Amino acid sequence: MSREAGTAAVFSWPARVYWEDTDGGGIVYYANYLRFLERARTEWLRSLGYSQQVLAREPGIVFTVASLTVDYRRPARLDDELTITCEPHADRAAVIRFEQAIFRGRGSGEEPPILTAGVRVVCVDARSLKPTRLPESLKNVLT
Repeated sequence: MSREAGTAAVFSWPARVYWEDTDGGGIVYYANYLRFLERARTEWLRSLGYSQQVLAREPGIVFTVASLTVDYRRPARLDDELTITCEPHADRAAVIRFEQAIFRGRGSGEEPPILTAGVRVVCVDARSLKPTRLPESLKNVLT
């Protein structure tokens, strides 16, 4: 599921909080929010027709997180339905910058996000792990 916000496409992906995501009090453990963010970025790629396994083989690229900022605003709890958003922006030849947010519920925009994050992802060669240019087909989607 995705929607347009201005000129940049905002992708959204639904998830639910399970026991494995929580601490002893039934609240999502802080590091597990990163899993939700990662899965939303992966599903964004998949929605464009890209498989990370295929990209690793041909053209031989993988993505790695280079930097991350997170603002935790409110907790998510066991069984909560979440919506994770992902707004990608091209940022140099080998970098994609993502603005991400997690909302409780369907993310209708009525409730403020429970978490916001900025994630900088670098495209690297699968063998050497050195930065390499984004494929043109992916770069075209970002511009």
